[in-house]
Parts: sequence; C-alpha cells; structure tokens
Amino acid sequence: MSGSAHSTGTVLSGAKVVLPTGTVGNGRVIVEGDRIAGSAHEAARTVDLTGHWIVPGFVDTHNHGGGGASFTSGTAEEVLRGVRTHREHGTTTLVASTVTDDLDVLARRAALLAELTQQGEIAGVHFEGPFINACRKGAHKEELLRDPDPAEVRKLIDAAHGAARMVTLATELPGGLDSVRLLAEHGVIAAIGHTDSTYEQTRRAIDAGATVATHLYNAMPGLEHRAPGPIAALLEDERVTVELINDGVHLHPAMLELAFRHAGAHRVALITDAMDAAGFGDGTYHLGPLEVEVKDGVARLVEGGSIAGSTLTLDTAFKRSVTIDELPVESVVQAISANPAKLLGLYDQVGSLEPGKYADLVVLDAGFDLKGVMRRGEWIVSPPS
Repeated sequence: MSGSAHSTGTVLSGAKVVLPTGTVGNGRVIVEGDRIAGSAHEAARTVDLTGHWIVPGFVDTHNHGGGGASFTSGTAEEVLRGVRTHREHGTTTLVASTVTDDLDVLARRAALLAELTQQGEIAGVHFEGPFINACRKGAHKEELLRDPDPAEVRKLIDAAHGAARMVTLATELPGGLDSVRLLAEHGVIAAIGHTDSTYEQTRRAIDAGATVATHLYNAMPGLEHRAPGPIAALLEDERVTVELINDGVHLHPAMLELAFRHAGAHRVALITDAMDAAGFGDGTYHLGPLEVEVKDGVARLVEGGSIAGSTLTLDTAFKRSVTIDELPVESVVQAISANPAKLLGLYDQVGSLEPGKYADLVVLDAGFDLKGVMRRGEWIVSPPS
C-alpha cells in the first residue's frame, strides 16, 4: 500500500528518532510535501508511531537487482521493478551496479541506466568489472576481463552521460593507477576490488585517489602476518570507505566487528551486492552472462560454485547488525544511510532526518522489523495506523 502525505503535512510522533546528533525518545518527524520540515502546519495529520523507530531511508551503493529483475541486463521496466522491490525493503536511494561484459554491452547498459538516473529513479551507475583480476574474479566471466586501460575506462564514463558514480578495478593491473587518477579527475569514485594487490600496491592506489573498498574481505587476499595485503591498507586509511555485505554468508561476525572497530562506523557502508533473487526467492538466474543457482537464499555460480552476489535487502542487514552483531543503532544508521550518502555526494539531500532534506525514512518496530517506508514524502509501505 502506498500514498502521499496529507497536503497540509504529516507529523510522525511518539517514535525513537535517530538523528545525526543521537536518538531522541518520543520524537517527531514533520513532513511537508517531499521534504522534512522544521515546523508543522496547524492542520497537519498526526501518525502515532509509539513503540517504533524512525531512521533515515537506506542508501545502497552496490546493487545488481532484485524482485526477479536484473540491473545488469533487464529492460527499463524490469530495472524499475527491482528498484521498487528494494524500496519496499527500505532502500530509498540506490546505485545500479553492472557486472563484467563486453565493453559495448556495458556502454549500452550505462546509457539505459543513465536515463533512469536522470528521471530520479536511481542514483547512478557502478561499473563492477571488467577491469578486475582474473585470480579474484568471483562471479565475473574470465574471458571478458581486461586490464584497466584509461581510454576504455573513459569510454564507460562517457557512455553513462554523467551518471557514472563508481568503478571497481584491480589497481595493481597495468593502467590501474592511471585509471584511478582519471576517475578522480572526473569525480567518479575509484573502488579497489576483485584484486590481488599487495599492501604496498594498495597504499599507492589510495594515494592516487581510490576511496572505496569493494565488499571488503571478499574477492581479495586475506590478512597475513607477513603479507597484510589490501585489507590492512584499506582498513587503516581514513580516506577509504569500506563496503560490507552483512548477510551471514559473506562475512564472519568477527570480521564485521573488526571493520567497525578498526575503521570506525564513520567509514563503513553496508551494501547488499544483491542480484535478481533478492526479495524474490530461490531458483535459477543470470548475473550478466553467467548462470546462477539460488538455494536457501545463497547465490552461487552453477559452474564453479563461487558466491554470486547476495539475496540481501538492507532491512535484513539493519536488523542483523543490531540484533545479532549487537552494534549500536546509531552506528548502523551511519553505515546504512549517512556514510553512503556522503560517499555519493548526496548528503545535502538524503542520509539523515534533517529539515530541508527529502522525506526518506524507514519505520521499524521494537524488534527492528520493517513496518513503513516513505520516499520523497510518499508512503511506499504504509506504517500501522
């Protein structure tokens, strides 16, 4: 069920409201039109949300699809179905991610996603591949991988018509550092991922302008006492935001805690890395050109068995982070809303519950189950009345 806020505004009252300054008990969020307002109209409608939490809408910077629809190959209508699925699970801002494919195919995909960006349906495009290391390819087709030639990186940026937000690449490959510099010059996030980089190589990539660790720990060398590898370099550098997939499959809880403790909540971005099956169910799917089997909610390549993205939605990641991993609610809000919004340069519009920003918010019950989602002042999922 969905609907817009009343023309004279809506006051959401009685909930615990998570603000940038902390949590306010028995708080209020005032909505006027598509924005959060500073004061309420005298005729504003009041919605009593006593016993609930109100948190900012979730921001997902790494997402390949959902609701049975693929961002990597689907039509515009199918992409919108996937976007709608994630909105129903609290993700009010979403960057659509591609996977490795032929450059011309990726360029056409970028053009389609750019149109949806211009329409305000998604927040841009993330190219995950083809500029990644074959020995850490994960769910990417090896025959289509290539070194990060800056001219080819530029081709993809141009194809996105200003909608390119992030490119994941293995910066140790030939052309890697020059490509990082190119991305930084064009205001596109350079993310280190699917990499076999050493600690020293990773530091050089960060100095060149890389600012994100693509799904930290996954598809990169592990921590070793004499060869710390990319993980140590990415965790220790204040310039880097580290993505984490908290679905109980991709990470051991101790590694999640290590990232939050060492990098700090201000440098973590919780992501889904979702594929078509998110919010849809088990079955056979495709992730780009590769066939994927989803069983018991875990996505793996039919050939080889590598984990192939996730079926995670961010409401599940939020609940797991608070109830199982026992992270403070405020830290989870930072990682799932504020930090990714800042990373995308959108924090003046989304990522926190402050007057003047879009009225993007999520209502959770006392057990942190999702009960309501508002985007741009309209209910995507109506809360209990």
